[in-house]
Amino acid sequence: MNITFLGATKMVTGSNFLVEGAGKKFLVDCGMYQGKATDEMENEAPFLYDVNDIDFMLLTHAHIDHSGRIPRLYNEGFRGKVYATKATCDLCSIMLPDSGHIQEQENEWKNNKRKRKGEKQKPPLYTAEDAIKCLEIFEPVKYDEIIDIDENIHVRFNDAGHMLGSAIIEVWVNENGKTTKAVFTGDLGNNDIPLLASPTMIEDADYLIMESTYGDRLHLRNDEKAETFLNIVSETLDNGGTVVIPSFAVGRTQEILYELNMIKEERSKDEKFQEEYEKLMKAPVYVDSPLAISATEIFKENEDLFDDETKEIMKRGDNPLEFSGLKFTRTADESKALNESDEPAIIISASGMCEVGRIKHHLKHNIWNPNSTILFVGYQAPGTLGRTIVDGAKKVKIFGEEFSVKARIEYIEGYSGHADQEWLLNFIYSFIKKPKHIFLVHGEPNGQLVLKNKIVESTEIPVTIPNFGEKYTLDDSLQMEKKYENPVEKRFLRLEVLDRMETLQEEIEDMKNIIKEDLLVQERSDEDVSKVNEKIKELERKIVEIIENS
Repeated sequence: MNITFLGATKMVTGSNFLVEGAGKKFLVDCGMYQGKATDEMENEAPFLYDVNDIDFMLLTHAHIDHSGRIPRLYNEGFRGKVYATKATCDLCSIMLPDSGHIQEQENEWKNNKRKRKGEKQKPPLYTAEDAIKCLEIFEPVKYDEIIDIDENIHVRFNDAGHMLGSAIIEVWVNENGKTTKAVFTGDLGNNDIPLLASPTMIEDADYLIMESTYGDRLHLRNDEKAETFLNIVSETLDNGGTVVIPSFAVGRTQEILYELNMIKEERSKDEKFQEEYEKLMKAPVYVDSPLAISATEIFKENEDLFDDETKEIMKRGDNPLEFSGLKFTRTADESKALNESDEPAIIISASGMCEVGRIKHHLKHNIWNPNSTILFVGYQAPGTLGRTIVDGAKKVKIFGEEFSVKARIEYIEGYSGHADQEWLLNFIYSFIKKPKHIFLVHGEPNGQLVLKNKIVESTEIPVTIPNFGEKYTLDDSLQMEKKYENPVEKRFLRLEVLDRMETLQEEIEDMKNIIKEDLLVQERSDEDVSKVNEKIKELERKIVEIIENS
């Protein structure tokens, strides 16, 4: 049995693993890269395997960084089955066409730029129609049932507690008279995510391929999270501002609705709590994302997957995804109207990393307002607008226009759908028969290294953090060969030059503003101005030198 790591290596997007065993080749996930331009270039790179050689695919969950390249796989000829839970199939039926629509929109914008430069037009990665077509190869499966792919390969999907329908997948491969078992965690949830059951504990494995998004961090516990959330919302509404929550359309949005409903149902003798509770009761809560609205409907259709506490609440006639004051905005006109109102409100809008969608319009209208709050509740990948804001940027560009960041910026990490360091370790500790070896994927390098050291120190299980393209033979010798080269790495220097050019352009713009505001005033001496002038001349000479030598 071999495994080749072709995505989510030392980064958190683009999950894609090629497994070979018992005469079959299959994929675990086929996700898109999201974040920096250099990462997204990976989406256009050719698959590093013959699509027609792939017999089937196992999909851990519906998030686009795990499922987003399936339509492209289909377009290139793949017709094997995509095994996934029913809820994952349901969610992919709305998320993949939505992704295709975004590909079309972004490609149209890029083609307009190409046209102006006299460059050749390009098709989108895939279209919404392509995404709809690929749904025909999805095969829904149930949790906890062993599925016989053939006489030598068996799989079982277990609840991962990360999002509706997410799965930890056990894979048994029989070859040469021996059975090897690998476990793919996909994305592991916390034990206290609203609505969802806790991740299933797996009894045994030979090899564990585990996510590590928060390998170096601990989340706020649920009670602290709810109190922090209520305080932030209450203080913002007090100031007459709007709380803008960039939220992933599927998963985080539904959890926040649950949280708001539970807070509204709370009763307390605490006077301060009652005051904040009353404010929250009066404030309208808008879910401004057609995808999130459709996903919420799918959540309601899959209530059997909710945790026991939520099921009990629903038996009493209380749907935690519905409450007084909750409003859904489907049309673009309804969305625009939210920014024309002075009424304090809570707006939940996608995308969660602020890269595309209606959230950018809400940021444009609120990020400059000191009375408003931008409240982040999910992971922000490096290179995204969301990460830039969370990291403390003073100015950001939205739709090409620069805005000063004057709004209150908050990040409640406890809402993440990913297990933190404690629960990642607990997942490993729970094995009755410990894995022989652990591979850490889907994480940033620093966090992965911290987690690796913790695992080795506490369990003595060997841990590998694979690089892109590394192929491992899963046997006692655990041999590794670098089979594939990352096609984007060959272009990396060119992309790095472009990235540096964009950064330089922004820095020159900042320098111009600083000089205008600070240096070119009467209080500064001619000597100061002369020194800066000489430095600018030197910079100009260097730029000319680069151009002449290029």
